[in-house]
Amino acid sequence: MTHQEIIELLEKSGLPFAYDHFVEGESPEPPFLVFLYPNSSNFAADGKVYFKKRKVNVELYTDLKDVELEEQVEAVLDECGLFYEKSEVWIESENLYEVLYQMEV
Repeated sequence: MTHQEIIELLEKSGLPFAYDHFVEGESPEPPFLVFLYPNSSNFAADGKVYFKKRKVNVELYTDLKDVELEEQVEAVLDECGLFYEKSEVWIESENLYEVLYQMEV
């Protein structure tokens, strides 16, 4: 997937989103998404990158646990045929839940 395709995918969620972070003072009220490319997992052949795979993290931030919203985000990912791993953490300093979807594209 290209960067533009990932943006189009996130637009389907109907949630505000940004790459890496929102500019200070411009962060929307939860819920919102943040996505980034933490690293790659390329396949090599003959000393070259034969097949490029980017890792993508999509982070869902909510102030309350929202299973229905998580299912909505997952439906968008499922619709695109993406395999993802999911984890969750409570960020006490921000009073927010972060649900992390990790995938390769």
